[in-house]
Amino acid sequence: MAGTRILALDPGSKRIGVALSDELGWTAQPLETYVRRSVEADVTHIRDLVRLHNVREVVMGLPIRLDGRVGPEAQGVQQFIETLGQALNVPVVAWDERFTTKSAEQLLLDAKMSRVKRKWAVDRIAAALLLQSYLECQASGAKDPDHEQWGDA
Repeated sequence: MAGTRILALDPGSKRIGVALSDELGWTAQPLETYVRRSVEADVTHIRDLVRLHNVREVVMGLPIRLDGRVGPEAQGVQQFIETLGQALNVPVVAWDERFTTKSAEQLLLDAKMSRVKRKWAVDRIAAALLLQSYLECQASGAKDPDHEQWGDA
């Protein structure tokens, strides 16, 4: 049976922000901030989330530079996407994440959240912003020319 939700990942070198759509694919909610351990442990955790939340697709934030070029960070994320695409039984889609972390930081600053709390919240808020932009693009029928997909379609 195909899943109904979309899981978004905002990967960093130390943490991965995680967000989840509602079952209708209209809204994104922050889910967790996962502390990275190893590629194998990260993949296992994400696979568990996919099963637990009945996920049909994973959207991974791709850190594209402001000028549109792919730097070393994005290359690392692309490798992780390929690894996930092979390990999961759902498609993994790369999505431009420019400005999501900065926007998340600003939201938390505006909410007057302490620096310590912001550190643990910013990644999952960024993942929710990333997912919301993806959901809105899907709802409008627009295609992101930079989006790529790995894994089962």
